[in-house]
Amino acid sequence: MSAVAGDADIGWRAGLSLRFARRGERTVPVHRAHYGPLRVQRAFHPEASVCHSYILHPPGGVVGGDCLETEVAVSDGAHALITTPGASKFYRSAGPCARQHQSLRVAEGGALEWLPQEQIVFDGADVSSTLDVVLEKGARFIGWDVLCLGRPAAAAAFHTGCFDARLSVSRDAHPVLHERSRYAGGSELVNAPWGLGGADTVAVMVASGAGDSDVSAVREQLGDAANAGVTRLDDLLVLRWLGHGAERAFATLRPVWRTLRPRLLDLPACEPRIWRT
Repeated sequence: MSAVAGDADIGWRAGLSLRFARRGERTVPVHRAHYGPLRVQRAFHPEASVCHSYILHPPGGVVGGDCLETEVAVSDGAHALITTPGASKFYRSAGPCARQHQSLRVAEGGALEWLPQEQIVFDGADVSSTLDVVLEKGARFIGWDVLCLGRPAAAAAFHTGCFDARLSVSRDAHPVLHERSRYAGGSELVNAPWGLGGADTVAVMVASGAGDSDVSAVREQLGDAANAGVTRLDDLLVLRWLGHGAERAFATLRPVWRTLRPRLLDLPACEPRIWRT
């Protein structure tokens, strides 16, 4: 695990490295290393074979110059579900950029569910965020990312600042999805009809191993919702949602996850108990 370089080498650096493996009938964390204020709670096993883990960032927020690096690896035959106990907050920057890099790797025969709470970008924040998902042949993955520009619950808009987001998914060293979204506060992209159309919350969900029937099942669940759509790139289902507030985003994403989990992971939905607190 290597430290992420920050602007002028200032701010807090934090890193977390996790590896999950199958031991008997259970998946357990077999490697855990960290530096700085980034932690993971003890493993939970609310279902027989899956390890539920919660990633914690004790400071509660990220400021300019902070750098966070998360690495997760899931071995053959293992199945991990990772979430967070609360939203990630990116505060106004006095100049330096905050950086976040999340690297997820799943071996052949492994499965990972990456289901964090939302990211909230305060007015004036300057953030560079990267999420890399690397899947070997036969690896299974369901994950989402929910981004709130400004603080919708407090009616605080995102007038200034920038959130530069990069998402990549590869299968067997071949790119399946690679995209970059740069949200500048008060820009046309945020406000124009051809952009976000005034929406303050953006969500994307991806699921590997999907076929046409899985896409059809999700479309049927979405109904005639004008702010959500689903498509497929090779075996990767991609759902996109635009709207107002994380609560509404999760009201769409979580039912879709409950639909896809038995179809793609052969398991009934088992929600992390932290979602109910």
